[in-house]
Amino acid sequence: MVLIDGTDLILGRFATVISKRALLGEKIDIVNCENIIVTGDKKTILIKYKERVARGNPQKGPFFKKMPDRFVRRAIRGMLPYKQDKGIKAFKNIMCYIGIPKEFSEIKPETIESAKITKGKILKYTTVGEICKNLK
Repeated sequence: MVLIDGTDLILGRFATVISKRALLGEKIDIVNCENIIVTGDKKTILIKYKERVARGNPQKGPFFKKMPDRFVRRAIRGMLPYKQDKGIKAFKNIMCYIGIPKEFSEIKPETIESAKITKGKILKYTTVGEICKNLK
């Protein structure tokens, strides 16, 4: 089992690394999902997600997750072949949490250096928690 802290990690880069590790058979738990970052202008990002949610029919979809842990898990699912057996098994091995649950309080979480915000010169960004708060 691997425990990963999502604080200050870029969502797309983070999701690709997690999906590759899950396909190799690792069980992955992700904490602090509300602090994962989506890069770009904050207004543009919020408008884009509001338009996506407004599109379609409330009974038939498309349905968008409005909780940060489910939002991140759905983004990771997009990187997996989730309609095949190997993708289904890999997706079951990934769990996301808001904050740090009591069961993981003694374990020191690791981070993914290649997905950190400090790696590049990214000035405009927003967190998954802010996006989900705006969608409600």
